[in-house]
Amino acid sequence: MDFALLKKQIAAVNKAFYERVFKDPWLVQIFQNVRQEFIESQQTDFMLGAFGGPKEYSGRSPSDAHPHIYVTEEMWQLREQYLKEAFEETGFPQEHRAKWLKIDEAFKRSIVKSSPSECTPRFKTDPILDFPNPKS
Repeated sequence: MDFALLKKQIAAVNKAFYERVFKDPWLVQIFQNVRQEFIESQQTDFMLGAFGGPKEYSGRSPSDAHPHIYVTEEMWQLREQYLKEAFEETGFPQEHRAKWLKIDEAFKRSIVKSSPSECTPRFKTDPILDFPNPKS
């Protein structure tokens, strides 16, 4: 597999995806202290490694990065919609889309929570992030 090409393709998807996320009044709240370019780069490295490429990602695992964030099923579905739109926009290869979604699905149980009481701070100073959908 040409991992240099795959990295460019994954980076394009992440750019298109986070453009949507950072424009969404609900999802952007999760990233209020994160630069868009930083999260795009981190997620590109993470996904490239998950696809079998070089292991350049040095951040937390998804379960360790999100314990303090109340991510609802509705939020997850919106995120997945934006990801699929990014696949379409960038022409991401069809054969890689299912694999990406399968990788995402593997982490869903540790990220999506049924109530804020399931959240735990990463650090003592971490607030629990709970953002109601402003469109509701």
